Amino acid sequence: MGFFSKFLRKKEELLDPVDLSVLHTDVHSHLIPAIDDGSKSIEDSVNMIIRFKKLGFKKLITTPHVMSDFYRNTAVNITEGKNNVNKELDERKINMSLEASAEYYLDDDLERKIENKEILPIHSKYILFELPFISEPLNLGQAIFKMQSHGLTPILAHPERYTFWHSDKEKYQKMRDKGVLLQLNLNSLGGFYSPDVRAISEWMVDNDLVDMVGTDCHRIDHLDFLEHRTSRMPYCHKLLEKDLLNKIL
Repeated sequence: MGFFSKFLRKKEELLDPVDLSVLHTDVHSHLIPAIDDGSKSIEDSVNMIIRFKKLGFKKLITTPHVMSDFYRNTAVNITEGKNNVNKELDERKINMSLEASAEYYLDDDLERKIENKEILPIHSKYILFELPFISEPLNLGQAIFKMQSHGLTPILAHPERYTFWHSDKEKYQKMRDKGVLLQLNLNSLGGFYSPDVRAISEWMVDNDLVDMVGTDCHRIDHLDFLEHRTSRMPYCHKLLEKDLLNKIL
C-alpha cells in the first residue's frame, strides 16, 4: 500500500472499480521498448500489455514521444518497433490489437514534419500533440492551422496538466472552438500528478470538455494506480458514462 498511501491519508469516497472495458481503446501510451521514456525492454512492453488486457482494453494505440532535440523517432522506427512487439505478442499467443502513432512535441520542427508528410497519424487522420509544460508556445495557433490544412485533426494530449492554463480556463473551450480534440489522462482524476491537475480534470469532466482519454502509460505502476485508485474515483465513473471517442477508434 506504500505507493498509494499518500493519496489515501484523507478519507474520501471510493466506489467499486469502474468497468474500463467500455473504453475499448487506449489512445496514449509508451509501449515500444527503448525509444523514449516509456518501456525499457520487450519484457516491460509485454507485461504492460498483459495488464491492459486484464483491465479490459481491446486495442492499444501506442504513441512514443517525438521531440527534435531528444527523441528523434520517425514513422519508420516507430512502425518497426510496433511490429517487433506484435511479433512477440503473436509468439506468446497474447491477443491484443496494437497500433502505433506518436505523441508529437510542439517544437520548432513540428510544422516542417507536417509539411513533409513525416507524421504517423492515428487512422490516417488524427495527430496527437503535446505542449511544453512551462508556457504556451507562441506558434500554437499557427501549428494547429498547419495540421488542419494538411487534413489532420489535432488531439491535444493531457491539457489538464498545462498549469499555465489553470487560471485561464477559457483556453480549453477556445481549443475546442479551433477544432482541437482534448485527451484527458485518466490518472489525472486519481490525483496522480497533483491536486491542482485533479481539480482541473474534474472541472473538464463537469463542463464536457473531454473528447477522449488515455492512460499515458510509461510503466506498469501507472496501470497499478489506474486499477487500484483511479478506477474507483467517482469522476472516473462519471466520465466513462459519456460518449468518448475511444469507443470508436
